[in-house]
Amino acid sequence: MTTDDEHRPAPSWVGDVGLGVQAWVGDTSPTPGPTPGRTPGATSSEAPRPKKGRGGRRSRTRTPAEREEARAATAAARAAEVEADPEAVGRTILLDALTGQARTRKELADKLAKRDVPDEVAAELLDRFTDVGLIDDATFAQQWVESRHRSRGLAPRALAQELRRKGVGDEETKAALEQIGEGDQRAAARELVDKKLRSMRGLDPQVATRRLAGLLARKGYGAGIAFSVVREALADGDDEHVIDAIEMPED
Repeated sequence: MTTDDEHRPAPSWVGDVGLGVQAWVGDTSPTPGPTPGRTPGATSSEAPRPKKGRGGRRSRTRTPAEREEARAATAAARAAEVEADPEAVGRTILLDALTGQARTRKELADKLAKRDVPDEVAAELLDRFTDVGLIDDATFAQQWVESRHRSRGLAPRALAQELRRKGVGDEETKAALEQIGEGDQRAAARELVDKKLRSMRGLDPQVATRRLAGLLARKGYGAGIAFSVVREALADGDDEHVIDAIEMPED
């Protein structure tokens, strides 16, 4: 024999402890709707479905062997392209590399060599680009020195090393560095020291001195100008007991 309780519909709070407590204490607040971003009927334990790739298919992580095979195929396609028309490929490489920024002849030659453009074709293209002014190591050096000295506070020694790594000749490098005088160096070094001093409050003065001198050394400044600028900065900060203890080495 069945009773009316067996046919009675389940209350709305079945399956939700929070709603069951509300029903038990007599709270008749409306049943909350589905949580935004969740599908009705879905539980929090359901794992998210993997994203689908192009064409609606689920993406799959490629194995190392498949990635190596793809790289080999790309390299073979590029090699075939160079073999078919090395001059056109080389010209495209140079134009792409020069878009948005100047580069030295050595940097561009390295890019052509990396794509296996024949040496004779590369040399001819580089000469042609130089003749029309698209490659100009002297102008590059001038702009590089001005920009790096202003933005990074680099001294001529560090700038010369950077230009050497980029393949700029000694003559072009020397001419570019002439635009930085001793006054410019001291001003840039002082700016670096003043900026660093703001984070050294409370630090032992001798330790601060060594760190400041090391900072300037890494920027390419010689010991003489480095310690001179540090002494000057500390004097302006009234650190007289430190000033007397700093020795002035020669460059």
